[in-house]
Amino acid sequence: MELQQMRYVVAVAEANSFTRAAERCLVVQSALSHQIARLERELGARLFERTSRRVRLTPAGEAFLPAARQCLDAAERASAEVAAAVGEVRGRLAVGLIPTVAAVDVPGALRDFRERYPQVRISLRVGASEELAEQVRQGTIDMAFLGLPTTARPQGVAAHELGRDRLVAVVAPDHPLADESAVTLRRLSSEVFVDLPAGTAGRIQSDQAFAAAGLARDVAFEVTSADFIARLVGPGLGVAMLPSAYAPQLAGVVAVEVADAPARVEYVVWSRLGRTPAATAFLAVLDIPAEVRGDE
Repeated sequence: MELQQMRYVVAVAEANSFTRAAERCLVVQSALSHQIARLERELGARLFERTSRRVRLTPAGEAFLPAARQCLDAAERASAEVAAAVGEVRGRLAVGLIPTVAAVDVPGALRDFRERYPQVRISLRVGASEELAEQVRQGTIDMAFLGLPTTARPQGVAAHELGRDRLVAVVAPDHPLADESAVTLRRLSSEVFVDLPAGTAGRIQSDQAFAAAGLARDVAFEVTSADFIARLVGPGLGVAMLPSAYAPQLAGVVAVEVADAPARVEYVVWSRLGRTPAATAFLAVLDIPAEVRGDE
């Protein structure tokens, strides 16, 4: 079994196509197909079901894919560690972040990192805090920037607190509250809300604050993007609560202080099992301490 064969299997599984996988791997399709067929003979099982319309993993392929990814990641990490030992940072840097990160300038940091370490392949994905933390634990990404209620801490990862922030009300420019210097949760509870999906960290902080105050609210619109929250708030479909440091980035809405607003904490997290050389170098760009205790 060869690493190249495993790369081909992963490429086909992700592309759902032998043709697109071959293009991605920069080989002719016949060579890729031959190597996968040879691997299937060696394993004694078909990894893919091939039809005229689609390609999909067989049960054997589903079982093989996670192990193949782990082997490829281990090989890439070994190569990166050897390079780091002789003073060269290369490999990959996979970063996750929530859309409302405001404690650090992630795009600016990635730009500086790429200028310093051009041989590192950077990838970025945006998601919810709980999803990104799980991907860090699984090793799918190297690090992530999260936002959590003050009642929660990142679990099973090494974490560094970046900053704390309070939420503000976000309303349409012609909303009656737009001219107020501050409002309360009780006043806001009579409004229709736009918010993140129930159960997500970004939603929980607001839900907990209203519940602690003995208040109920109507969340009529649930969306996954803070930008789209603003697109619904701007025309007056509802109001929202977003971090005060992030709200000024939004156009077409007005931010209003909330006297009894909930707070949130932003973290950068990485695996408790260790960091890749690229992840260590990126933390250095951010001036993050090298040794941070991982939470249990």
